[in-house]
Amino acid sequence: MSAQTHDHHHHAGVALAEAARDVVVRAGDQWTDMRAKVFEALATFDQPASAYDVTELVSKLLGRRIAANSVYRILDLFVVNNVAMRVESRNGYLANAHPECLHDCIFLVCDNCGRTTHIDDDSIAKRVRATASATGFKPVRPILEVRGRCGPCDQGTA
Repeated sequence: MSAQTHDHHHHAGVALAEAARDVVVRAGDQWTDMRAKVFEALATFDQPASAYDVTELVSKLLGRRIAANSVYRILDLFVVNNVAMRVESRNGYLANAHPECLHDCIFLVCDNCGRTTHIDDDSIAKRVRATASATGFKPVRPILEVRGRCGPCDQGTA
């Protein structure tokens, strides 16, 4: 079966921060200096980062200790506004490279090295939503996580 994906523009660097800011502001929230620093820190991680990892990096960037509960609130706001994605099984967050595109998340999580890959497959997401709806359940935002071994770990090259 081939994946039915949708097109979206992947941002990086300054363009990613600008796209995130635009999404948050369009949602009616403010893009404060602290939110910008939290997003900047989050965007440096290529694997799911815990709120404590982000807090530690923001503290270093600002040169003063930041409270983790403040970072948690900001990360929750980012998830609600689609500028970050939460990887439940890793209790971590990833910056969303295409925050203007709302879709269901599918994560492939390696149990060996922790590598987490985000994929889009609209056909799977539609089936999950339809199956949930058929039971009378109203899905809001499905998140699927598939646990296993990534290619390099499976081949012993990681």
